[in-house]
Amino acid sequence: MIVPLLDLMPQYERIRDEVGAAISRVVEAQGFILGPEVEALEAELASFLNVPHAVGCASGTDALLLPLRALTPAPGDEAILPAFTFFATAGAAWNAGFRPVFCDVDPLTFNVTAETIEAVWTERTRAVIPVHLFGQMPPMAPIMELARERGAFVLEDAAQAIGARQQGAPGPARDGWVMAGAAGDAGAFSFFPTKNLGGFGDGGLVATSDPELADRVAKLRVHGGRQMYHHEMVGTNSRLDALQAAVLRTKLRHLPGWTEGRRGNAKRYEEGLAEVEGVSLPVTVEGNEHVYNQYTIRARDRDGLRTRLQERRIGTGVYYPAPLHLQPCFQELGGRPGDLPVSERLCGEVLSLPVFPELGEERLGIVVDAIREFYA
Repeated sequence: MIVPLLDLMPQYERIRDEVGAAISRVVEAQGFILGPEVEALEAELASFLNVPHAVGCASGTDALLLPLRALTPAPGDEAILPAFTFFATAGAAWNAGFRPVFCDVDPLTFNVTAETIEAVWTERTRAVIPVHLFGQMPPMAPIMELARERGAFVLEDAAQAIGARQQGAPGPARDGWVMAGAAGDAGAFSFFPTKNLGGFGDGGLVATSDPELADRVAKLRVHGGRQMYHHEMVGTNSRLDALQAAVLRTKLRHLPGWTEGRRGNAKRYEEGLAEVEGVSLPVTVEGNEHVYNQYTIRARDRDGLRTRLQERRIGTGVYYPAPLHLQPCFQELGGRPGDLPVSERLCGEVLSLPVFPELGEERLGIVVDAIREFYA
């Protein structure tokens, strides 16, 4: 039996009629860029995240880029972010005009901490970008306290973490919980098709409690102005398509159920792999609710295990094979092997297993059995 890393077709088949109706609604209205569908999605996601403002844009990368550009950084301003994350986090900082400064991460959660951020802080630090990697929030209260004390802007990279939440985090709470993307000054979300809430193409969203920031981001996404042919700043074209918004509105209604499916699969992995020597399972910190965009283990002889699973027709992923501070495009920043040992070690150990909601017990069991056999 083939066990893919991700299979989106079962999800689509269950909501085919709903999605078709939503797409038809847009086509019949002949309004394809921004407009009522995007405004409705923004309102629904603002309510879901418990924030007053949500601004749709063209991609998750732009959701990182636009609020950073809204800060109008001066030459030499620095943004601290983890070396162990997807390239878009660093690319957005660079393209917004910041100098990326890479920090290490916690080996158990794969996330930054206030301590790893403070270790690379300088007098030029103006922004911090904590990434909620694989679907779990880092400790936001101490991160925000550090940033507030030193006057830095905090942009949460929540691209992999829509629906995750944390107790004790600063920000607008609901029943004691703060949603990913609501704890910092702004939160960036991606609707790339592989995300827990994925569209039929690219899409992104910026969430914030700051009305001035929301207004600046909304202007930047349409060439720097709300009125056609009047430009208050130099912006770009980062508008969210109405078709994507309609699809996402449909899917948003199903997101809680899909999240519970991912958590159920994670629990079964935990039960099936708990005693396997050579495997370290992901840790969910108390007070966090993980949404498992990826279920990522640390594995002894990772590449050997991955080859064995591939032979069994089991899909896996390596997120990420190289840390950002050692990427060729950032060579001028001076990163060297050994600078960030945890991130460098993780790149040789991490392996993501299938965890999508429709995986099912039989296929999950095949994955568990294959891993247990490899280490037996």
